[in-house]
Parts: sequence; structure tokens; C-alpha cells
Amino acid sequence: MSEMREKLVNLIVERLDAGGETIRSDFESDKSIKTKFCAIDDLLPADVAEEISRAFPTSGKMRLLDSFREKKYTSKSLDQFDELIADITFAFQDERVLNKVAELTGIEDAVGDPHLYAGGISAMERGHFLQPHLDNSHDGEQKNYRVLNLLYYITPGWKPENGGNLELWDEHVTRPVEIPSLFNRLVLMSTNDKSWHSVNEVKADDTRRCISNYYFSPHSPNGY
Repeated sequence: MSEMREKLVNLIVERLDAGGETIRSDFESDKSIKTKFCAIDDLLPADVAEEISRAFPTSGKMRLLDSFREKKYTSKSLDQFDELIADITFAFQDERVLNKVAELTGIEDAVGDPHLYAGGISAMERGHFLQPHLDNSHDGEQKNYRVLNLLYYITPGWKPENGGNLELWDEHVTRPVEIPSLFNRLVLMSTNDKSWHSVNEVKADDTRRCISNYYFSPHSPNGY
């Protein structure tokens, strides 16, 4: 493990430890939808988060997904980019971070996604969006259930009015809760058969950058 990845792991665990009770309470609180979630601001020291943002690849180096369901750039080929991008992505897959997040969110027997079956990085520009959807229910080998999404936003100065914000919907997909994709914010959200979510249209001439990770479990999340 690189020295920087070790530093990032320690910083994330320290932040989660410091806000533990608040994070646990917020995640478990009733927000009138079936998806449990919480937003953790100032995940990393600002200078570290800004360094990660500067290391983020340009959109042209990523794959454009363009359909009626979504429009965004994505990549899992992290070895092609600045090493810092792999370091922050895989820091969330470190056992220490995995175990701490599982403790705070109540996941039993949490399993990571070290091969990024579902994770990676994404970039969304003006006009980009993601329609309401449910994530794949299992991992690539169909052994474990997907139980948690970890979304880390890394665009300095991003404002709610820019769009590109996460939307978590009620089970009838009629009413969303909007979570702005603010800089240096980590969102934890449960995934189950009712966790409809989307990203509303980006309205700014800026790039909404996100580092995504997922956790799995042998136990079904439905009702979790």
C-alpha cells in the first residue's frame, strides 16, 4: 500500500470516528423514504480533497455513457490516471474503513468490492443526468447482496443550484429527497429493492466529479 493510501485510510477512519454517533443517528433516522442515508461533510482536510480534485482525469479520458437512461462519463481503469485517484478509491475498500462504515450503518458481515465490479469514477457535465433506477442486487459472482453505496463528491465550489444532485425517491418514485453533491461530501445510502435513486440534470458549466464505491453482504438488504 502506498504511503498516500495509508494516509487517506487513516484520515477517513478518523473522520468517521469523530462523527460516529451523529453519523449513526442520521443514517438511522426516519426520512420518510425506504432508503437509509446520511451525508458526511468535510470528509478529508480541504487541502487533501483539493489535491484529489486536481488529480481527477479530464472527461475526454473517460467513457461516455449516453442513452435515455443516463448521460455521464465513467471509468474503472484507474491505472491510467494519477495514482491519487486509485488511492482514494481503494481507500474506501480498505478493511479498516469497511469495518468502520459497517459498524456505523449496521451492516452484518460486510464485504468490499476490491475489483470495482460496481465502483469507479464518474464525471457529469452540463445536460448530464441519471434517471431513477435500482442498482444491481448482487455482486459480479451473484454471491452477495449489494447493501451500501458510498459516493464521494470532489468538485470544489459545487453549489446545489448547479444540479447534478443525488435524488433518493419514495418507493412509488413520486417524491424525491435531494442531496446536493457538495465538495468533500461523502454520502452513504442503503440499497435494497426500494432504493430508487437518480441524479438530476447538471445545469452549470462545470464538471460534477464523483468517486463511487459499494459494499456487499451475504444477508439480504430488503427490510434492512
